[in-house]
Amino acid sequence: MKIILLCGSGASSGFMAASMRKEAKTRGLDYEIEAHSESEIQNYIDEVDCVMIGPHLAYLEDELREELLSGTRLLVMEHSYYAKLDGKKALDHLHKVLKDS
Repeated sequence: MKIILLCGSGASSGFMAASMRKEAKTRGLDYEIEAHSESEIQNYIDEVDCVMIGPHLAYLEDELREELLSGTRLLVMEHSYYAKLDGKKALDHLHKVLKDS
């Protein structure tokens, strides 16, 4: 599964992506997790299975939903784990969304 994390500049999502990759490896998950700035999404929009956006970019949710291919998941990361760069809780949130949809 290819997952893109978006934030304003790509810096904080880069740290979160590293934390999530480490946790995914621990869980034996075959996930490709990358971080990018929100201005770069058009370069990757056709290649991803899931887009996770930082809580500070929640205002982009509706716009991104319209642009994503059918079947591509989109979720806004929760501030509670995003602020702590908690990859475990981020993957738990992702799995809940995948299970519920």
